[in-house]
Amino acid sequence: MNETMSKMKQMRLAGMARAFQLTMESGKNEKFTADEMTTHLVDSEWDERYNRRLDRSVHAAKFRYKSSVEEINFDENRVDRNQVLRLADCDFIKKNENIIITGSTGIGKSFLASALGHQACSLGYRVLYQHNTKLFARLKIAKADGSYLKELSRIERQHLLVIDDFGLQPLDAQSRSTLMEIIEDRHGKSSIIITSQVPVSKWHDIIGEQTIADAILDRIVHDAHRIEVKGESLRKKRAPKNNDKIDFDNLKN
Repeated sequence: MNETMSKMKQMRLAGMARAFQLTMESGKNEKFTADEMTTHLVDSEWDERYNRRLDRSVHAAKFRYKSSVEEINFDENRVDRNQVLRLADCDFIKKNENIIITGSTGIGKSFLASALGHQACSLGYRVLYQHNTKLFARLKIAKADGSYLKELSRIERQHLLVIDDFGLQPLDAQSRSTLMEIIEDRHGKSSIIITSQVPVSKWHDIIGEQTIADAILDRIVHDAHRIEVKGESLRKKRAPKNNDKIDFDNLKN
């Protein structure tokens, strides 16, 4: 058994080696036919590689939240459950379609976008999560140090790009130009999820410069799936009430 396990590990079949060891030590091998044992070992190796690949994808995506579709709060009609579950099959990525998620602050837009992003990772898609402000700040630095094209190429390779909190402040000329390049690179070839506190009707003013704004919105908005999240801020609901706050001064005494 040890020799067989050693060979499995040398061939980098870690999942198969672990399953083989556990099966032999538990004595379950006596209950398996040869076909069942082979299936068990192959399935274990498949699961091991899938989980490693998923972990790498999620780590590379840099999500704001560790979330899943199963954890989305559908209470009080906060969001259209049927629409979200339809989108969770990620067919929109196959069709190179976009999603726009809008709603007030603290209502769960970023969590929802991250959940759909995690779902895409689980289905084998490359995903990148980016906060709007940090994205443009990093790309400005990239222009200065000469890595701009490399950064754009990395973004372009993703099947799904998540831009969170779009529209917190108007875009300057450089950010506007950068957004146009990103959208142009992805249009008809890959997907974007955008979350925003600002209604889509006001995005034109945020982008600025009518010609570029028209071009960007034409590529993002018109054929996008729109999700509106409603209800009270979840952050307010989680915040402690005044009479629940801890009196740290008394604790010191």
